[in-house]
Amino acid sequence: MREHVSTLQLIGAVALTAAGVAWAVLVTRLLRRARVEATGRFAAALPALPHQSEVGPSQESVELTPAEQDAFAGLVRRLGHR
Repeated sequence: MREHVSTLQLIGAVALTAAGVAWAVLVTRLLRRARVEATGRFAAALPALPHQSEVGPSQESVELTPAEQDAFAGLVRRLGHR
């Protein structure tokens, strides 16, 4: 099929492809740069928020009565047979 395409058309296709690749690279770099700049800007712009602790709430536990333990064991057995 290339034998039916003129040289000018081939050059145009190559130029359009190169322009598309260059545009994609440029947009990717601009978006990355904007994301890095925005991250630094927002980190400095939010000092009014309260400090969040790194530790979650303490774990709670409840002692079960013997009847509750038996009921739970029965439930586990019933669900285990399915």
